[in-house]
Amino acid sequence: MMYLKLALTALFWGGTFIAGRVLARDTPPFTSAFLRFCFALAVLAPILARRRDLWPKDAASLALAALLGATGVFGYNALFFWGLKSVDAGRAALIVACNPVAITVFSALLFGERLRLPALAGVAACLAGAAVVISRGDASSLLTGAFGPGEAAIFGCVACWTSYTLIGKRAMESMSPLAAVTLACALGAAFLLLPALGEGMTGLMPGLAVRQWLALAYLGLCGTALGFIWYYQGVAAIGPARSGVFINLVPVSAVAMGGLLLGEKTDLSLVAGATLVLGGVWLTNRYRTRRA
Repeated sequence: MMYLKLALTALFWGGTFIAGRVLARDTPPFTSAFLRFCFALAVLAPILARRRDLWPKDAASLALAALLGATGVFGYNALFFWGLKSVDAGRAALIVACNPVAITVFSALLFGERLRLPALAGVAACLAGAAVVISRGDASSLLTGAFGPGEAAIFGCVACWTSYTLIGKRAMESMSPLAAVTLACALGAAFLLLPALGEGMTGLMPGLAVRQWLALAYLGLCGTALGFIWYYQGVAAIGPARSGVFINLVPVSAVAMGGLLLGEKTDLSLVAGATLVLGGVWLTNRYRTRRA
């Protein structure tokens, strides 16, 4: 059952790139992010309120929840919506597919393990694949503007999610996945509120189209409420590296849905980059780490 939940989470998260691309076209990033987590909290908060036994017991747990909100909610989502203004959903998903590699590398650095040689080859393949995706197969274009602010923002998402995952492993030593996710959403939304108001959110909301509200509801309910809980349950049950393997499905579903729903083209550079990225992720996780 846990593996099924992780697979569904990956599919949900593939869809978030499509919904995010729809919103990013004409909705400011902090406004999109704040409203996304309002939808999520409408589901999560009542559940946690009824389960007082799951609440964190000390200030240290609340501090960890604040870090989760700052990285996985505030930082990730601001960069996510901003990056999707200029980066196609499928290409963004393939950059974010580097998450499992980043998680494995930093797990090794922080927890006293060392990467095997095949895993290091996997890291190199993943980075090469990301370069192919960004440059659309023309490596020289990386020096002439192919790597722009949008791509930098999506790489920032990788950094935020890696931090969120590793902090979450520590946080769940003292709180449940439900408490960790709900508090992270609540605190992250609080961090997002002032920037969203600065974008003029209250004036923009009455003019949002039905498709924008549907995209926000999908992001909040499927991409957040269900996805975050199931992902953290997986991290707690089988560890961050093994849970990260399931995220390989995210770019595949995002590329497919991007083509079907948004008309994004799947060219040879995207296929080659996807092969390198996913192959690199497989190598890195297949030959993960061993004690130094």
